[in-house]
Amino acid sequence: MDFLSFIKTKQPVIFDGGMGTQLARYGLELSGGVNNLIHPETVLKVHQDYVSSGADVITANTFTMNPIYLKTHNVQVDMAEVNQAGVQLAKRSGARFILGDMGPTGQLMVPFGPYTEEEIITGYQAQGRVLAEAGVDGFIIETMMDLKEALCALKACKEVSRLPVVVSFTLSSKDSGGRTMMGQTLAECAAAVEQAGGDVIGTNCGDLDPEEIADIIAELREKTTLPILAMPNAGKPKLVKGETIYDMTPEVFAQGVLKCFQEGASLVGGCCGTTPEHIKALTELFATR
Repeated sequence: MDFLSFIKTKQPVIFDGGMGTQLARYGLELSGGVNNLIHPETVLKVHQDYVSSGADVITANTFTMNPIYLKTHNVQVDMAEVNQAGVQLAKRSGARFILGDMGPTGQLMVPFGPYTEEEIITGYQAQGRVLAEAGVDGFIIETMMDLKEALCALKACKEVSRLPVVVSFTLSSKDSGGRTMMGQTLAECAAAVEQAGGDVIGTNCGDLDPEEIADIIAELREKTTLPILAMPNAGKPKLVKGETIYDMTPEVFAQGVLKCFQEGASLVGGCCGTTPEHIKALTELFATR
């Protein structure tokens, strides 16, 4: 069964939780893609822990491993090698499905920044091609703050592969059913993603807690026919002694994500601050329903 068929038959589909914050718990750098090469055993352990906790879908540790991000952030690593390694580690976890993770470039497009739309698309094509050839079951374009960049990534994926594409946005406020940092509503993003051939619309990370995201999903469900993914953080980020922490317990997190499901999200998981314990609490809660 392929990924799209699976998400039509299972309710809900359970995704994994945070990767960067998990790697940080093991003392590794938060920008974790390079760890596919220098600490592969730790990346694999995180994946395996999520699978053991009940995750159906694992996202490869390839977030921001696109050519533009690597160049502009002076990350000295071979783009193809780090993405291939990320997919292979995810595959070794024993997960049912693996999605290639594609994050923001960290750059603005003209006239606000130096990169043209064509350059952004070309960069995402390069990463998408490597991920597809490495054997992912689909792509997840996540933590997107700008609809225009998200559509560039979606176009790139569709041009290099026929694999399904999940597109997930980060919301900064609840205004008008949830807005990105660039002011776009989640409903506007969903309509554009659907028109451009995206297969799933979602929201992850951001400044909202699980119950606030549930309220947004309730509004979105009436405005899109796409399946909806909800991957909240473990509560709102807090700055404590210069460190960002997430202190929502697994049980409270699971109850909030359950509400997301009840309001219309058929795919659920976690983002920053969530751990295998959060995903286990989620799978156990759904198992008792």
